[in-house]
Amino acid sequence: MASSSSSPSPSPTAMKEGDNYPNWTELLPELTSSILHRLGAIEIVETARKVCRSWRRVCKDPSMWRKIDMRNLGDHGDMYYEELCRHAVDLSQGGLVEINLCHFATDSLLSYIADRFQNLMVVLKKNIHLMVGSNIVMLLRAKCVSFSSSNLRSLKVAQCYEITSEGLIEAAAKLPLLEELEVSYCSLSEESLKVIGKSCPNLKTLKKNCVGYRRPRDESDDVALAIAETMPGLRHLQLFGDRLTDVGLNAILDGCPNLEHLDLRQCFNVELVGDLEKRCLERVKVVRRPNDSVHDYPFDATVNDVSSSDDGDPYGLSDVDIMSEDEFYYDDLSEDASDNSDFDPYEYYY
Repeated sequence: MASSSSSPSPSPTAMKEGDNYPNWTELLPELTSSILHRLGAIEIVETARKVCRSWRRVCKDPSMWRKIDMRNLGDHGDMYYEELCRHAVDLSQGGLVEINLCHFATDSLLSYIADRFQNLMVVLKKNIHLMVGSNIVMLLRAKCVSFSSSNLRSLKVAQCYEITSEGLIEAAAKLPLLEELEVSYCSLSEESLKVIGKSCPNLKTLKKNCVGYRRPRDESDDVALAIAETMPGLRHLQLFGDRLTDVGLNAILDGCPNLEHLDLRQCFNVELVGDLEKRCLERVKVVRRPNDSVHDYPFDATVNDVSSSDDGDPYGLSDVDIMSEDEFYYDDLSEDASDNSDFDPYEYYY
């Protein structure tokens, strides 16, 4: 019996010659925004906003910049990413709610983020003096008030070695609505934690992580006591690798009655046994113990088996002179300048 074969039928969805391809530029702005949100802030600023005019309009919408996540992965220098971040903050037009920076943030950048809304208010006030007509003046004054307070609720900085305690204190003082703060692997004094706690009374989440050391190691409850004294509203606390002891843990349980999640991984000075263990488990819904798995920890969790030689610097770099990159002039963006279609961070290198 002869066998017969037939060629596979073409897919009904395959594009045929002469068919019109979908015009991505004609998508509804809401759909385009949803697609572009899958990209990171760096990709949007560097590439997506330059594709076409419709994408450019979407990328200029302040709603695209309610959350900014930027990390220096080594492709460019810190100055490049700082300029990119400043531009993204400008595009938010005061609507920034959450910002996450890794490897490149500086005191200067934190100050810019905290001050940006006040700068917008000053610009608008200058415009007011140039306006004629009471109705217009009243409208602009109302707009000024809305920009005068930062909407920022979450600030995360990690492995940013040029951030100082003073710089963070200055920024936090201008962010009274802050609810979440991460300062992982950054040099931050205990006194600065106290000031931040008093400046940000709505703080609900704190992550202050550092390198974990096994004994022998110096013990210090300074961080724990600062938290217990000034951050009573905390619900989530992560102290990965901290040097606190049972004394500091008891103080946190006393001072933070609303605590729901406590991460003590690699806090090897804590003896979570007996009455302290019972009290901790009764008061806190989720407790991560010093020797619990670190599989979901986002940073390098290598344990150091030598004693810590420096109390103030999680990397022992206090005796190293780390030079900051030169600061350079950056204009406040006006209504027209915020469009900034020719923005190119590379120009700062040539």
